[in-house]
Amino acid sequence: MRYTMFPLSENALTIRFSNEISDEAHERVQKLTRLLRCEAMEGIIDIVPAFSSVTVYYNPLVLGTYEQASRDISEKVEGMERAASALAGRTVVIPVCYGGEFGPDLPEVAQYHGITEEEVIRLHSAGTYKVYMIGFAPGFAYLGGLPSQLATPRRAVPRLLVPEGSVGIADRQTGVYPLATPGGWQIIGKTPLSLFCAERQPPSLLQAGDVVQFHPMTEKEYRMWKNNGDFCS
Repeated sequence: MRYTMFPLSENALTIRFSNEISDEAHERVQKLTRLLRCEAMEGIIDIVPAFSSVTVYYNPLVLGTYEQASRDISEKVEGMERAASALAGRTVVIPVCYGGEFGPDLPEVAQYHGITEEEVIRLHSAGTYKVYMIGFAPGFAYLGGLPSQLATPRRAVPRLLVPEGSVGIADRQTGVYPLATPGGWQIIGKTPLSLFCAERQPPSLLQAGDVVQFHPMTEKEYRMWKNNGDFCS
């Protein structure tokens, strides 16, 4: 797979493997990210993976100009295929209470596709999802792999506040709101898990490259889980 490299700012450059979201580009992103982090190159400040690109923030006083820094990074990209295979991401199971007060948009999603609410739950919880990137809000994971039968447009009017833990659908993606924020995704359920906690290391429960599976739970199980203590661990 070819790639392009370009300056993002005076101290950052981006390596783009594709202009589209794909598993192949995502694997290259994760492989390069892990390689750069493992090698801990002097002068690199941060490494930020996205859907199909990796942005590297660096210290120009150490790596020099963009031309000099890009040569060093290019050597890593070119040698990536000769490096050891990237480690597989974790599988994280997220319990979800679907529908009712926790999933106000579940009826609308079911109606949009001409199926029952139970079928929406079955399809959503039967899928296996890959964390492509973390963005929008701290700990918000964009999950690819939503069944095509559930692809649903965003709400015409976004909500001013979506509760923490809400599980939503937007077009061909699904995700969990780690914090209470505005949002326009179709909310079909809620998890008692804490997706982001500043006191936890790392703060985000999910990381790019992880695999996510959703497991249905009852409202009683949800409330027992929430009442059982602090889940920021």
